[in-house]
Amino acid sequence: MPLHYLYLILAVIAETVGTSALQASQQFTRPWPSLAVVVSYALAFWLLSLALRVMPVGVVYAIWSGLGIVLIALIGLVAFGQRLDLPAVVGIGLIMAGVAVLHLFSGTTPH
Repeated sequence: MPLHYLYLILAVIAETVGTSALQASQQFTRPWPSLAVVVSYALAFWLLSLALRVMPVGVVYAIWSGLGIVLIALIGLVAFGQRLDLPAVVGIGLIMAGVAVLHLFSGTTPH
C-alpha cells in the first residue's frame, strides 16, 4: 500500500475518533472527551496534509469525508444507538459507491 493511502486511512480513523469524542464530550462539558476531540482532529488534519503531498485535494477530501461518513454512521449505531432509515442507508451506500469509483477508476488518484 502506498504511504499516502496509509496517511489518508489514518486521517479518517483520527477524524472518526474525534467526531465520536465530540458526541461524548456533551458540547465540551466533559474534559477528557473534549481533549480527545482536539488531539484527534489535529492528528487527522496533519495526516491529511501528508496525503495531500501526492494526491489532489478534491480526491483526498472526497475519500476522507466519504469514509468518515460511513464510519461515523456505524459508530453512531453501535456506540450511541442512533438508527438510520432506509433513505439514509441508501444515501450512504451511494457515497461508498462514489469513493469506490474514485479509487478504482479515476486516473487522478495515484495508485
